[in-house]
Amino acid sequence: MPQIHFLDVTNRDGVQTARTGLSKFGKTMVNFYLGRLGVAQSEIGFPFLFHEVPYVRAQIALAEAGAFGDLRLSGWCRGVPQDVEKAVAVRAGGKGLAHYNLSISTSDYMLANKFRGKLDRDAVIREMTAAVRAAKAGGARTVGVNAEDGSRTDDGFLTEFALAAKEAGADRVRYCDTIGGDTPDRIRERFAKLASAIGIPVETHCHNDLGLAVANSIHGALGDLQAGQDAWINTCVNGIGERSGNADLLSTILAFRHAFDPQLTGAEIGDPIDLSWARRFALWASYAFGQPLPYNQVGVGRNAFAHESGIHADGALKDHGNYELYDEETLGPFPDDWHARPGRVVLTGEYGGKAGFRHVMDGLGVEPADEELAFKLVQLCNAQTGRPLTDDELRLIAGYPRELALLFPGVID
Repeated sequence: MPQIHFLDVTNRDGVQTARTGLSKFGKTMVNFYLGRLGVAQSEIGFPFLFHEVPYVRAQIALAEAGAFGDLRLSGWCRGVPQDVEKAVAVRAGGKGLAHYNLSISTSDYMLANKFRGKLDRDAVIREMTAAVRAAKAGGARTVGVNAEDGSRTDDGFLTEFALAAKEAGADRVRYCDTIGGDTPDRIRERFAKLASAIGIPVETHCHNDLGLAVANSIHGALGDLQAGQDAWINTCVNGIGERSGNADLLSTILAFRHAFDPQLTGAEIGDPIDLSWARRFALWASYAFGQPLPYNQVGVGRNAFAHESGIHADGALKDHGNYELYDEETLGPFPDDWHARPGRVVLTGEYGGKAGFRHVMDGLGVEPADEELAFKLVQLCNAQTGRPLTDDELRLIAGYPRELALLFPGVID
């Protein structure tokens, strides 16, 4: 039976959000939380960029050490061989990334107005297929090929492009609704048609310019299932991303669990999702990105389970199911971090000493794997983030200091 899988792109599309940013240690924490949630795959970033290389090496080492559970790590490259060749050369302990997504524009609009005559359709396919072959030759186990602006690409060329990708060795094709103009009925029909024609999954990548990213992602996935293919859905934590954002991770998962449509709730999620980490991840991301959660953010907003009007309050007091679709306790506890405690508190950070570090670690019940190294990492990570470290961040540092030290080559040897 075909299954639903989630491929989160917070560390690639999410960190490109304008007027915000995330440190390399912050990106590491995204992978930590995705692993705890049970998401299948994280698109961790751009392994061909020089400033991502230490981070990528650290992620490979952390994954090998078990810090991210069964989370698969993938790199994003432009669909040209030069990017891929740089990316596959990035290794840690003899290992490189095993999964890639390679992206190139496919619509006539972008051929004319982005490439401006430098590439035509034939050249796009040549570049893309050469990039796929380079990734496979470099040891990639799976390769996805992104049709950027796929929603504005005509059916004929989209199918030709996807079949060429499959023949070159691609395992999936990513249909990108790059400017967020698709609609649920249209995208489902296109996914079912394309997935049937090419015989491999078509992956959703939906932007929220019309507020339809979650709906479009769900309906695209249903088109895959209709064609007998697995569905891979791209998401971002809290729906962040370019412009108006991407499909929200939690909203999409909840739709497959709790929507009234039996086509959704009857679909099999192939990932071992554990929503008890949902609040901790969402609120950590809000803190780390410096983006306050809207009060009405699905599942994790301050008002997601708040009632005031007389009719609603009366019904909720009698049985919360009268006015709530799902139980708030399934989303796990709210963070209660050491640094946020009121009154007298001793913290550890960039300018802290050994006494404060030891006090906090003892208070968290944590014994660092390498105390001296963990102490230095707390200082460095606090300096990098520019904000107090959370309990989950401190625990990750304490548990995996040797792997995290790869974030700081030449600083910690």
